[in-house]
Amino acid sequence: MNTYNNVFGVFQRGFIGYCTLGVLVQSCLGSIAAMAILQNGTSFGNMFQLFLVVISCMAFNGAVLAQQKPKVVFNILIWSVLLSVILSVANFL
Repeated sequence: MNTYNNVFGVFQRGFIGYCTLGVLVQSCLGSIAAMAILQNGTSFGNMFQLFLVVISCMAFNGAVLAQQKPKVVFNILIWSVLLSVILSVANFL
């Protein structure tokens, strides 16, 4: 929990800059995950994975645009990045 608090403190101090970087990184990771998912076909399971990736990316972008509190934005960023990375790795293997 100490690491989370340290990273969140850094994120909070440079909130505007890290939101900008977060949108760029999370959008790139989301598009990589979407590509990996769609390379495996268009079954219901793949479309559900694609739905999860798109919703998580849109949730982060929406939280930034709605100017949510830094803790909310940070938590959604972590969730979105982890989901995109996990689904990318699962579909590339």
